[in-house]
Amino acid sequence: MSTPKTTPAATDGVQNAVKKIVIVGGGFAGINLAEQVAKNRNYQVILLDKNNYNYFPPLLYQVATSFLDPSDISYPFRKMFRNKRISYRMAEVVKIDPSSQTVHLTNEELTYDYLVFASGARINFFGMENVQKNAIPMKTIDDALHMRNALLQTMEQAAMTKDMAERKKLLTIVVAGGGPTGVEIAGMLAEMKKNIFLKDYPELKGTPGGIYIVDGGKNLLGPMSEKTHQEAYKVLSELGVKVKLNTQVKDYDQHEVTLSTGETIEAGTLIWAAGITANTFEGIPETSLGIGRRMITNEYNQVIGLENVYAIGDASVQITDERYPKGHPQLAQVAIQQGRNLAKNFIAMLKGKPLSAFNYFDKGDMAIIGRNKAVVDLFKNKLHIGGIMALFMWLFVHLISLVNYRNKLKTLYNWGTAYVSKDQSLRMIFRS
Repeated sequence: MSTPKTTPAATDGVQNAVKKIVIVGGGFAGINLAEQVAKNRNYQVILLDKNNYNYFPPLLYQVATSFLDPSDISYPFRKMFRNKRISYRMAEVVKIDPSSQTVHLTNEELTYDYLVFASGARINFFGMENVQKNAIPMKTIDDALHMRNALLQTMEQAAMTKDMAERKKLLTIVVAGGGPTGVEIAGMLAEMKKNIFLKDYPELKGTPGGIYIVDGGKNLLGPMSEKTHQEAYKVLSELGVKVKLNTQVKDYDQHEVTLSTGETIEAGTLIWAAGITANTFEGIPETSLGIGRRMITNEYNQVIGLENVYAIGDASVQITDERYPKGHPQLAQVAIQQGRNLAKNFIAMLKGKPLSAFNYFDKGDMAIIGRNKAVVDLFKNKLHIGGIMALFMWLFVHLISLVNYRNKLKTLYNWGTAYVSKDQSLRMIFRS
């Protein structure tokens, strides 16, 4: 497929019929594309998502550990899109037919002029059936609520059992994955063990059990700076987390975690934050899929091998940028910037103007490790910031990234209360 400076639609002119853009997925990429392009009346925008809400994935672990409510980090699409000229469908894609430009959904069929996959990614268990069956993933609101309930139920079981070996196993948690999610979960659990659990469960005082974090790389937070690697290791170790690097989880049967080194850890909980793979759809040819099952796109995010089909965010792997020969990192900032860039290009198409190649601006990486600790790397890891200053930067960035003021205020209140009291009041088990 050629990669022209403009597509055929670029010569249509603004006076032509309204073009229909169907967007699959309402995460960072999809929302930013939809809200920007819907400002132009020459486009009809339809957004599809299996959930009826947008949510903020970087704070899922705080829902899972009872520091935030699900409503603090989520917001309904229909309320979000009021007066914004965006239509919403609660549906999943079954398949697409590029020849007829049709999307087959679970409940209807839609034709499109342009189809954009902002469909994100799902957990990758690397073919390990036992791990998939028994581990707790950390990718969706449902996962976070499952983890919250499972952790609290495990604590209740540990408090009731008189078998000390069983109690130790129940109180042992293994976190697989040393990226930001894994590090933040491990740090939060260690802080809870130190400041909360013994208040709620005094009968568990002195009981052995531990928190492990396991990663196949040689460092925690691998893409970040060497100073960040050292600080993350130091802070987690001081919190009592046992760090195992150059090691992978190979099996888990609800009782015992088997590692690639041959070591086993008796653990009641395995939290899986070790990898993702893109969502795929029938109708997308295999030749259009690349690393991590992501759709291969040109510099304008058009899917190679397909006309009028685009992919952005975690669904896309763009290999035209020499700085990122394996594709851009699957981060929120990439998704946001690709969504906005594609919106600009759709407007440019109407006006017959040249399209703008996507150029990722790296704003830096950050992770929170403990109650008073965070790490921030700026300017492609040239500037490292740690400690309380990094913590405030992390809090600020995550707070302003929430979609509306209600979420911002609720989250700020919950954070402030938890910080001052070293506690929170959301540790209830709700069963559906």
